[in-house]
This record gives sequence, structure tokens and C-alpha cells, in this order.
Amino acid sequence: MNSNEILLKNVKILSELSDIDRQNMEHQTELPSVNALKRIVELAKQVFFPGFFDASQSNENSRYYHVGANMDEIFNLLKSQVKSESIALEFINRMPEIKRMLYTDIDAMLHSDPAVKSQAEIILCYPFVQAMLHYRIAHELLVLGVQTLPRIITEMAHSLTGIDIHPGAKIGEYFCIDHGTGVVIGETCIIGNHVMLYQGVTLGAKSFTFDENGTPLNTPRHPILEDNVTVYSNSSVLGRITIGHDTIIGGNVWLTNSVAPYSKIMQSKAVAATFTDGAGI
Repeated sequence: MNSNEILLKNVKILSELSDIDRQNMEHQTELPSVNALKRIVELAKQVFFPGFFDASQSNENSRYYHVGANMDEIFNLLKSQVKSESIALEFINRMPEIKRMLYTDIDAMLHSDPAVKSQAEIILCYPFVQAMLHYRIAHELLVLGVQTLPRIITEMAHSLTGIDIHPGAKIGEYFCIDHGTGVVIGETCIIGNHVMLYQGVTLGAKSFTFDENGTPLNTPRHPILEDNVTVYSNSSVLGRITIGHDTIIGGNVWLTNSVAPYSKIMQSKAVAATFTDGAGI
């Protein structure tokens, strides 16, 4: 069989709809445009942080025009993606609150990291800002009943930053993530105000509940972190447990039980040993 025959044979096989293809097509309408969603987030970033990512907005006299033009484009793009003018309008109506929440996150980092000198440095340099921008947009869309698009938006940030936040998680004000790489926040997490996470933290599920067909049920299965909780690097907090307010969880902790407010949870101290001539290695 020559190369042309091999090509044609496989084109025929792959162009035929399989049973799985047909099942997928039954449950989907028009697929969302990833490029349109990227544009929505980019425009929102310019609206929320005027002058940082669009030089034309650095002039206060012209800012009203540029913000208006950007929001008009956001509205039209979103309307075409969600197929609903009312949802797109309600999202526009929520944009001032999204901006306010983002600035509480930035303020939290400013007062938590001695290495930072200004809000501008945080906006321009810290990956958690990008992650929270995507999350807070996606979360509001999910609350408005939009499906699939919020997951695409948060996965964009996951690819860019290494921070994986499900849009279904509920995250309060003044939230920050230092460094950020490897952080995972599950769908049913509830996070209070003034919570700080470090790199490698997982707020995940410990187990799943299944229906009679063996399909996992979407039940509350991720942790609740009350106000003023800090979780240091590479710790895993798993299951539907509650971490009481003003608690500190040290690094490299595996936690599957609830803890009271004002707790300090640390790993056991490493055992020090002396080796001679390689003995014990």
C-alpha cells in the first residue's frame, strides 16, 4: 500500500462518526470559541487595570472612551458565546465588584510579602493576579448559569501560571497565593477572607460518592477554610473538613481531619542522625 492509499484509508476511518462522536454531538450545541474567551479576559484585564496593559488608557482624559469601547466589545463577544443578552448584561453589571475583589487580593499580597514594593509590581509580576483574574471572571459566569466556558477560562490560567482553581470554588476577599506553582483548589472549596496559600498547596477531595451506575456524584468533597487561615508550601488539605479561623498549617502536612480555630498544625520534626563512612546510606 502506497502513501496515498494509507492516507486515504485513514481519512475515511477518521471522518466517519463513531458512537462516542454521536453521543457527544447530542449533548452539545455550537462549541465555544477559545479565542473569543481569551479576548474577553484580555479586555477585562485592561478595564480592571487601566494603563498597565494598554498604553492608551494611561491618559485619564481618554480612559472613559477606551473603557467604554472595551466593555462594549466584552458584551458583544460574551453575548455571542453564552447566547444570552441578559446574562452578558448581568456580567457587565458585576464587573465593578470583580474589580473590587481583585484589588482586595492585591492588597492582601502587598501586606503579606516583604519582597514587594507596590501594587504595580504585584499586578505586573505576580502570577496569582492572572490566576485570580481568570477565576473571578469564571466564577461569576458560573454563578450566572454558564456552563463549560468558566472551565475553559480557568484552565487558560492553569496553563499560564501552574495555579489550578476550579471556577466553582467560593473564595472570599483579601485572598492571596505566594509563588503559586502547583496550587490546586477544588470545585466545592469554600475559602473565607484573608486566607493565604503558598506554592504546592492542594485543597482537594479525599474520596468520592458514586451513584448506582458507578458515576461520581458532585457532592461537597473539598475543604472549608475559615477566615485568616495560612497554609504553607506543599501541604495537602483533603476532604470535606473545616479549618478553623486563624489557623496556621505548616509545610508538607497531610491533613484529613477538621481543626479548631487558632490551631497550629506542623509536621513531625525530622530525625537527625550521624553517618560514619557511609553507614546507613
